Amino acid sequence: MTVRVRLDIAGVVQGVGFRPAVARIAAEYRLGGFVYNDAGSVHCELEGPAADVEAAVQAIRHRSPPMARIDDLSRRPLEPRGDNGFEIIGSQSGDESRTLVPPDIAVCADCLREMHDRADRRYGHPFITCTNCGPRYTVITDLPYDRPATTMADFPMCPACDAEYHDPLDRRYHAQTIACPECGPRLSWQPADGSPDVDDPIGAAVAALRAGLIVAVKGIGGFHLACRADDAAVVAELRHRKNRPAKPFAVMVADLEGAREIGVVDEAAAAALIAPSAPIVLVTGRPGTVADDVAPALADVGVMLAYSPVHHQLFDRIGRVPLVMTSANQGGSPIVFRDDDLGWIDGLADAVLTHDRPIHVPCEDSVVMIDDRGAHVPLRRSRGYAPLPVTVPGPLPERVIFATGGDLKTTFCLVGADGHAHMSSHLGDMADPRTQGCFEAALDHLAFMTDRTPDAIACDLHPGYATTAWARRCAGGRPVIAVQHHHAHAVSLLAEHRRLGTPVIAVAFDGTGYGTDGTIWGGELLAITDAARFTRVGHVREFALPGGDGAVRNPSRIALDLMHRAGIEWTCDLPPVAALDETALHILRQQIPRGLGCVPTTSMGRLFDAVASLLGVCQEVSYEGQAAVELEHVARCGDPSPLDFRVADGVLDPAPVIAGIAEGLRRGTAAADLAAGFHDAVIRATATAATGCARAAGISVIGLTGGGFANRLVLQGLRQTLTADGFEVLSHRVVPCNDGGLALGQATIAAATLADGRAPAVSERNGVCASEFPAR
Repeated sequence: MTVRVRLDIAGVVQGVGFRPAVARIAAEYRLGGFVYNDAGSVHCELEGPAADVEAAVQAIRHRSPPMARIDDLSRRPLEPRGDNGFEIIGSQSGDESRTLVPPDIAVCADCLREMHDRADRRYGHPFITCTNCGPRYTVITDLPYDRPATTMADFPMCPACDAEYHDPLDRRYHAQTIACPECGPRLSWQPADGSPDVDDPIGAAVAALRAGLIVAVKGIGGFHLACRADDAAVVAELRHRKNRPAKPFAVMVADLEGAREIGVVDEAAAAALIAPSAPIVLVTGRPGTVADDVAPALADVGVMLAYSPVHHQLFDRIGRVPLVMTSANQGGSPIVFRDDDLGWIDGLADAVLTHDRPIHVPCEDSVVMIDDRGAHVPLRRSRGYAPLPVTVPGPLPERVIFATGGDLKTTFCLVGADGHAHMSSHLGDMADPRTQGCFEAALDHLAFMTDRTPDAIACDLHPGYATTAWARRCAGGRPVIAVQHHHAHAVSLLAEHRRLGTPVIAVAFDGTGYGTDGTIWGGELLAITDAARFTRVGHVREFALPGGDGAVRNPSRIALDLMHRAGIEWTCDLPPVAALDETALHILRQQIPRGLGCVPTTSMGRLFDAVASLLGVCQEVSYEGQAAVELEHVARCGDPSPLDFRVADGVLDPAPVIAGIAEGLRRGTAAADLAAGFHDAVIRATATAATGCARAAGISVIGLTGGGFANRLVLQGLRQTLTADGFEVLSHRVVPCNDGGLALGQATIAAATLADGRAPAVSERNGVCASEFPAR
């Protein structure tokens, strides 16, 4: 019996070779019909014997292209029309909805084989791509996803490419970024001295890199600054030019073998490195393989494989030399992605390897770490993932909510009634005006691509955040809902696990979050029974930041405050005292006992900073989290000394730990053993407090969130301890635990608040849902 069915398919189904895959499946089963895109979905009609049609439908479900993601496939029967052939027809514009925009992905193995094949017409072409790989999000300017709606619009297809594009049996059938040496795009070489372009830009770049120069390389989502990672002098020069004294650089290598030469790459790390998303992966470095200054004071190195054809061609010529590949920017500013903005990095690079294919929106590299279970834990969700949405379970209001995120690691979110929370790529530090410009441009682009105009804005509760100021300034009559920082962290975790209705004790550890009492929180235990509300059931005992933000950069000040509270004499045999001159010590001796200019805090991140200072690990912080990261790496080499917090009623008092560390130092105990003991004490004290709160409330699930859980020792130790105590433990797998995941929680809390119309509520123990600012 002949039947005909219509399929309407939503998800990541454009820019990933979905229509050609459907056409090939239809040809395999000898079915008639057609397939086409509109702005929201892929639609096809299949006609033929009933069994063959059913087999084709199942094949479409289960054999879609590698980067496709089917979120919904609906079908309905139609009357047969007698179609014998199957075709891809032109895109339609009748559907008002929008499809999901695919992320940028690494060049595939098939394209690399052709690029290296001297007999292939694309031999050596630095922009080779097909339906299964290459740029997507950064080149798409409109939907439906067709070549005129990309930055390839100015590169007409040559006859050979046009023939492949229209051949259903070809891998480049309807590949919108199809290109070859005849079509373009083209590379160019721009030395800083203004000398003319050369015929071999790749060769010129390789020669410069070999000579110890710094080269700006235009990639898929922006420019990198590249130099030899095994040359200590040029790495030091790059640090000097970027004014980046200690923050680690990422290293790019040719292939998995190259990664194993400079780091310990297990099976899980290898899987992350070779994934189409091609992120930076943190692995234990092999001493002596790259310059020490690549990742100062750290045992780990961030490694990524060459992921664009240009990268592969550089390594084809330079060989096994590892390259630093870091964002082309000054610290805190956004990545440079337009040739017109190269002035932003004047003085950083000796030459530029660029090309004439525009980048429509910038996109930084993603970063992941591997936990003790071999899971990939995102630390920065950007290229390869953004702007794919996280699905938030309903009910959601019939409004579009825009969440601004935080001020560091800024990532925003758009969520609508369909539950798709679209996350932007990593944008940077919102204190930089250039980041604010990129923030607004990226919002305009994603709002257009998803057809979403924000009806309400969610932001952080902190009145001093640039994102909070932006929300109030740009509200335009829309409600602005301010969300407490750690509440947002906790709900982002629940949202990614689709557990919004699950009662949970959330352990939220980070550096800075504005509390509902006006102090700086950061070591919090929150009880959450629904997304819109929380109760603060525990925290680190309050201490002080002498001088406010200045103490964040100089953790010796925090260490001295904690020593004062623990009754420890300030003597020069202890590193925080030795790190300060007499003038500073005199001021602090007056300031700390009186609390003058001291900002109260419960921050676990600042406690880690103070212990790093007390142990002599780090006395000056030049990038976020530096002291805590360096302390973790010291602790990995130690045998834990016995140290303990005092825990009562959910409050973790660090005074006994501080006293124990000071006594240990005076006895000559190794800093590594004391660092390991501190980590062990944090794990045990947190487990005691969290399980006590959970059992008192009859809650069986504990969540771990906040930037503090980028610390693998704490994450793994606490998860193992809580699991052994019989609790289900949630940790991040989709969005970062740090502020890069904050916007998802903000949007979800605002949605829950607006969905039922409840007013913001304060709990019996200093918790709040949110506070709505008057529109301005």
